Amino acid sequence: MITAIVFVKADIDRIPEVAEGIAAIDGVSEVYSVTGQIDLVALVRVRHHDQVADVVADRLNKVAGVSSTETHIAFRAYSRHDLESAFSLGLD
Repeated sequence: MITAIVFVKADIDRIPEVAEGIAAIDGVSEVYSVTGQIDLVALVRVRHHDQVADVVADRLNKVAGVSSTETHIAFRAYSRHDLESAFSLGLD
């Protein structure tokens, strides 16, 4: 599974509609409105690297109200569950 984190700048008066449009795209698992320099963060989860381009370049960037994006590909995922497993001695 390939995970891409996409930072989205959107037209300020259209953020909710832009978020809904992005969330409706196949391959987008979550969209968050955030504070700071960007307006939205979208998580893209696909099986193959070339599908990231299909989702981001071919669809997400074309949602009305998206003014720019910045895409980051995740190398490795860390979560509380993963860390607990890594340090577990298996003495349950």
